[in-house]
Formats: sequence, structure tokens, C-alpha cells
Amino acid sequence: MLIGEVARRSGVSTRMLRHYDALGLVRPTGRTVGGYREYSPADIRRIFHVESLRSLGLSLRQIAGALEDPAFTPATLVGDLIRRTEDRLRHEQELLDRLRAVDATTPLDWQDVLRIVELLHGLTSPDAARRQQAVLSPADDVPAELLAEAVLTETDPNVAGALRWALARAGADGVAGVAPGLRSADADVRRRAVRAIAEFPGDEATALLTEALEDPDAAVRRHAALALGNRGATAAVPTLVSMIVEGTNDVEAAEVLGALPGADDIMTALVTELATTDPAVRLRLTQALAEMPATLTRDTLRALTHDDDRAVALLATALVRD
Repeated sequence: MLIGEVARRSGVSTRMLRHYDALGLVRPTGRTVGGYREYSPADIRRIFHVESLRSLGLSLRQIAGALEDPAFTPATLVGDLIRRTEDRLRHEQELLDRLRAVDATTPLDWQDVLRIVELLHGLTSPDAARRQQAVLSPADDVPAELLAEAVLTETDPNVAGALRWALARAGADGVAGVAPGLRSADADVRRRAVRAIAEFPGDEATALLTEALEDPDAAVRRHAALALGNRGATAAVPTLVSMIVEGTNDVEAAEVLGALPGADDIMTALVTELATTDPAVRLRLTQALAEMPATLTRDTLRALTHDDDRAVALLATALVRD
């Protein structure tokens, strides 16, 4: 089969076929009397093999090695191609995100574009001080989704605090931007999301915080419970009581419980936990009773003055006297 016919059937241009020939990648088996290239069925199969490997991103040199080496194993090469492709896609996604962030500001001129690009560089700087500076001096029209993305990835506590402050100014757009973080597979991202949502007022934020009470990560549940308790939401009571039992942010949890409505139910939950034999837990629960109305705690504290654990008894005695 002559080169023109091969090109028509294979979809490979005659120029590329001549290039393959020059490289020794696909050399036609024969020549006509007139000296024209003549391809055999085996040559054509090799052309299709070359094109298939090219479609995977292999260079012509890599293809030549793969086809000529009988001991060639594709695993290493394919693995390398996967990593390079993933890197390229990541860079392309970063570029796409950057372009969308610029587009979201509806820039009027190139000065607007350059300002947003400068902000993006600041937010992604490896230097925490520069990131914080970028957050504290943004333009008013910085897209909330840009701040939300930064909130969910920021590891420096000072920068994270500045980002939460800036995002809270975005209102409902800020809540919507950070809400997907609560569904991340990464617990750290969910923790950042719940802390950011806690900065927002309103029913939407409260609903998201209530959802976070069921999170498998204890830190997410604790952040949500404290935020909800400060909003007067009694749904946080079981988690707040658990925090006292576990000794994690127990003082803060007790203060929040003391300000919540439904004191009778809260007292019932605290007294139920007092059945434990762990003196450290009993001591924390006794201290938490100090935050509750005295009319509800008096009898319980009097009983605790006779507790088998001396520290619990002394604390209860002091609280009764007060």
C-alpha cells in the first residue's frame, strides 16, 4: 500500500509518515519499481501501535523504546505518565480557579484584573505574614469564594483568624462559599469550615452548625456545640455535657450550658453523669454545677459535700457556702 493510501486509511498525514520513516520508527517494508514507499500490513499495524501510544502522551522516543525492547514493561512508564498528567491537570485547575476568581469581580479594566491577581498571589504566598497582609487589606469586591477557599486551606492560626473575619463580612455569600468544607473527607478542612461558619449569624449558619453536631470528628462537634450554645440552641446540650465529661474545653462548655434555656433538662444530664466513679469527671461536673441556677443545684451540691472523693467534697462545700 502506497503512502497516500496509508495516510487516508490511518488518518496519519503523509508528512508524519515520512517523519516516522526518518526516525526509524515505522519504515515501509518495500519500495515500488519507481522508488515509492510501500507499506505492508505489518507496517500499518505498527503505525496504529505508534498512534495508540501517542494518544497516551508518550514521546516518539519513548514509543520507539517501547516497541523495540522485548523486555519493556509499561508499568513504570505509565505510572510516570499518570503523575505528569495529574500535575498538569492540577496546574490547569489552578489556572481555571484563578481566572474564575478574576471573572467573579467583573473587572472593568486591566487595573482591576491586576489588583485581583496581586491579591491571589498574596493569599497563596508561602509567607504567612504576607498572606495575612493580603487578607487585612482587600478590596471590597473580593469574591467570597476566593476567601472561602483560603479559609479552608489556611494552617496558620493568625492568618486563619483574619480570613474568618474577612469572610464574615461577605454575609450569605460567605456561608455558601465555606459550607462545602463541612462535607470534605479531610477532618482538618471540616474543622476550619465549622469555625468559619460559627462567625456568621442567621438561620443558614445555625442549620449548618446543627448538622456538624453529627460529624465523626470530635473537634468539629465541639466547635459546633460551642457556637450553637452561644446562639441559645439547646441541640448542643448533649455535646457540651460530653465535653465536660471528657475534659475538653470543659470550662467553656460549662459557661455556655449555664446561659442556655432549659436548665432543668441540663441539670438532669449533669446529674446523670455524676454516677461515674471517675473522680476527675465528678470534679469537673461539680464545677459545672456552679454555672447553673442555685435553686436547682443546692440539693445536689449538698449531697456532694459527703462525696467519697475529698476534692469533690471540698469543692461542693465551697460552692454551697457561696
